Amino acid sequence: MERAEYERMHAVEDRMWWYRGLRALVVGQVSRALAGSTAAGPVLDAGCGTGGMLRVLGETVAGRPTLGLDYDPVAAALAAGKAGRPVASGSVNEMPISDGALSAYVSLDVLCHDQVDPIRALQEAHRCLRSGGVAIFNLPAYPWMFSAHDKRTHNARRFTRGQARTLLADQGFRILRASYWNTLLFPLMLLHRLIKRDDAESDVHEYPRWLDAVFSTALAIERAAITIGINLPFGGSLIIVAVRTD
Repeated sequence: MERAEYERMHAVEDRMWWYRGLRALVVGQVSRALAGSTAAGPVLDAGCGTGGMLRVLGETVAGRPTLGLDYDPVAAALAAGKAGRPVASGSVNEMPISDGALSAYVSLDVLCHDQVDPIRALQEAHRCLRSGGVAIFNLPAYPWMFSAHDKRTHNARRFTRGQARTLLADQGFRILRASYWNTLLFPLMLLHRLIKRDDAESDVHEYPRWLDAVFSTALAIERAAITIGINLPFGGSLIIVAVRTD
């Protein structure tokens, strides 16, 4: 992305309902998965962008230290400043991390990016995770939902749950959870996609406070459902929890 796009994300991400909802969901899932794992080592936010998720993860997750990685030096520098954690500049396609070094790998809307080879990135994640290490993925759902927002954010692909499960299993991951989310708001999202121009701006921006609160409440309801073990049948995004198999 251009520097201006990173700076806009850096400014908005902590205040926008979607980012807040995603991060709350991911923190809960990675903490729960690591609590049941014996894998040691740091937790990597792979493709950490400007550092919002890394900041929310904090210094440790389930007793494991955190660190970040992003291919763009501008984003990596912003992330290090925001999160106060070590952040390396490098590609998820070829990570500067030793074999079996990680206890967990967090990948939020990264496998969809046009500069990422999903198979190569998953092979690298598998290589860097210890046996039994946890991998958390967030992915945009449904190829037919590809939109101007995807173009603006340099997304090249979207996934169905079946496609994502097959992709991960083929690269040595066992799926623990695979749920759609952003379900309650999906009809609005679909309508928005249908009426939006092909050259429209990204959906990443601040929303009126009342609307942000409504959307945040919808995501909180979904998060509670996913936390108690319900896999939602459709939605704008996919959250997947997996472990490395030998």
